[in-house]
Amino acid sequence: MGQLYSDISEELKRFVYEQKIFFVGTATADSRINISPKGMDSLRIVDGNRVVWLNLTGSANETSAHVQEDSRMTIMFAAFEGKPLILRLYGTAKAVHRNDPEWSELLSLFKPVPGARQIFDFAVDLVQTSCGMAVPFFDYVEDREALRNWAEKKGEEGLVEYWRRKNQVSLDGKPTNIIEKNT
Repeated sequence: MGQLYSDISEELKRFVYEQKIFFVGTATADSRINISPKGMDSLRIVDGNRVVWLNLTGSANETSAHVQEDSRMTIMFAAFEGKPLILRLYGTAKAVHRNDPEWSELLSLFKPVPGARQIFDFAVDLVQTSCGMAVPFFDYVEDREALRNWAEKKGEEGLVEYWRRKNQVSLDGKPTNIIEKNT
């Protein structure tokens, strides 16, 4: 049933791009484990061992805090339609902020989205598939526009103020460096 691979094959790349949602898991040695659902066409496969994904402003900033202390990350995809499959990508990531030299190049891989706060550059060292036969079917209706609309309404200054109030530390008090790295 399950298989291990050293990189993302063309077949698995097609599977990734067919999915409307993915899940990101991170933790430090002494933090809570964070698992976040992501969507909105925010992931790109650069090559078989490199993935970048655009992180948008949200209620917390756990992933950034975790990755800056412990770079381990897992990204998971599950088929909610069609043939059953679960795909996990294991590796290490770094947070790329607006003032980092590679920000512009990586951001150019995505359509403009208001509220972008980091890009995670993820080095894949293990790819695992498993059956997914117990994952239920769900019908995709459409992307939610609430986050995009909220970020547009906030504007750039409003987003920075939101980061200042809500995104500077993780649930466990770990720094995200969002203000220092993005302003």
